[in-house]
Amino acid sequence: MNARTLTDFSTLTGRLEAVDVVVALPGKTLLQGVSAQFSAGQVTAILGPNGAGKSTLMAVLSGQRQPSSGEVCLAGQTLAAHTLADLARVRACVAQETQVAFEFTVREVVELGRYPHRRQPSRHEAAIVLQAMQATQVDHLAERALNTLSGGEKARAHLARALAQVWDNVGDHSARWLLLDEPTAALDLQHQHRMLQLARDWACEQGVGVVAVLHDLNLALRYSERCVVLQGGQVVASGLTPKVLTPACIAKVWGVHAQAVPALGGLAHRLQYVFEPV
Repeated sequence: MNARTLTDFSTLTGRLEAVDVVVALPGKTLLQGVSAQFSAGQVTAILGPNGAGKSTLMAVLSGQRQPSSGEVCLAGQTLAAHTLADLARVRACVAQETQVAFEFTVREVVELGRYPHRRQPSRHEAAIVLQAMQATQVDHLAERALNTLSGGEKARAHLARALAQVWDNVGDHSARWLLLDEPTAALDLQHQHRMLQLARDWACEQGVGVVAVLHDLNLALRYSERCVVLQGGQVVASGLTPKVLTPACIAKVWGVHAQAVPALGGLAHRLQYVFEPV
C-alpha cells in the first residue's frame, strides 16, 4: 500500500507557524523574536551558520522546547491546544541524535511509528512498516539491532519510523508534517540525495509539509522550495530558496564567496554554487 496521493493541497489544513518566538537562557538568548511560516506540500529548509539557532527553532516547532515567549501554532491553534495523541498522528520528528535504550530491531523501531494509530489501525499495518523500510533502504536490516548499525543506517531507520508514523492521511484533511533536524549529517553523498529526494517527493506528491535543518546550501537549493535563514538567533532572510540564497546573502551570513556553476543531471534551471573564503 502506498500513502494516498493528493492532487489538491489547498484542501489541507494545518499551516505550521512560529510567532515572535523567544528562547532565553540565563545570560544568553537563543532565539530573538523569530516568526516563520511553513506550508504543506513544500520542503522548507532552516539554514544558518553554527550557533544561529536552527536546532533550537526546530525543537520549538516540534514542541520539545517551550519558548520563553511567543508561540507555535498548527492549524491556527497553539501546540498546547492539540492533544499529544492528535499531534502524533499528523507530525513526525527525526532528531539529530536519537538514543534507543533497549535492543530494539530496526523493524521494531519502525513499528513504533505506527503506535499513535493503534486505536484506528490501517488494514495494511505490516505493509506500511515494510514499505517505509524499503523507502529508506533499511529493509535488509530489519532484524538487526538498531544499536549495532552505523550512524547513517540509524538515521535511515529513524526516517523510516517517521514515514510510517505519517504514512496515511488521518481522514480530516489535516496536513501531515515531517520535521527533520540535520537529517543528512550522518549520511554518505548517495543517501543524502536519496533522503532529500524522498522528502521532496512526499511533499510534492502527497502534500506533506517537510521542514529540515540543513547545513549544505547546495542541497537546500536543489531540494527545498523555501528557506528560513537564521543568524544570531534572528531571521535575516526567508522566502523562495533561489531568491534568498544569493551571493550577497551567503557572504553576509556565512562569510564565504559563492560563485554559481552549471548544475548537473539536467538541472540547469537549478542554482548551485562553489564556495571560497571571502
